[in-house]
Amino acid sequence: MRKLTVEVRNLHIRGCIEWGTSLLGQLEWLHKLYRITRQRNKEPILSVLRDSVNTERPLQALEISSGTGQHVVHFAQTLRNITWQPSEYDRQSLASIEAYRSHYQLHNVKPVIHLDASQPHQCWGGIQPESLDLVLNINMIHISALSCTEGLFRGAGALLKPQGLLLTYGPYAVNGQITPQSNVDFDYSLRQRNPEWGLKDISFLNSVAQKNGLFLEKIVEMPANNKCLLFRKESLV
Repeated sequence: MRKLTVEVRNLHIRGCIEWGTSLLGQLEWLHKLYRITRQRNKEPILSVLRDSVNTERPLQALEISSGTGQHVVHFAQTLRNITWQPSEYDRQSLASIEAYRSHYQLHNVKPVIHLDASQPHQCWGGIQPESLDLVLNINMIHISALSCTEGLFRGAGALLKPQGLLLTYGPYAVNGQITPQSNVDFDYSLRQRNPEWGLKDISFLNSVAQKNGLFLEKIVEMPANNKCLLFRKESLV
């Protein structure tokens, strides 16, 4: 009878542990944010990354404005030679990124850091100058203040190694023109919400880049009227 009691107690304890583990898993998922647009564009952006970076030797990457965390875990699963540092300003998004990181248990994704792109790079979590091979920024420039855009290029210019790459993704104006009409409407809606928001012109971004030792190497047309802009850090040689 005592043996049976012990077995029942053990079963009860094991059941509690399993239930607790399941509950923790459910709570973890509650922190995850999901954006359908990020699901749609992650493969096209990954394709550009594959074509633009060395996929064999170890690399260090910083994603500025990681959003939900969907992108960084997707890229990290394929580009395993890259150690990824996600970052975000929004507190809710920070929790979401950590939930994705915890769920996928990827050894090449570091814990997320809080990062305000408008602040000097010395405030960016202790990342050392010229220590990065890649800086990635997706869908931030058009929905943030100009100081964030300027800070992005200034920080990338300081933290990238010579010949390092800054890749930005989003909708842009070209030579003062916004096309198609859907992007015109989008730009208008953004500026109605915040006068500092809106689609930035590629020529303006290129001028900001050049001030920080970066040059526009390539423009890649993307689905849904977006573009990838690839800025290369000039070599000292």
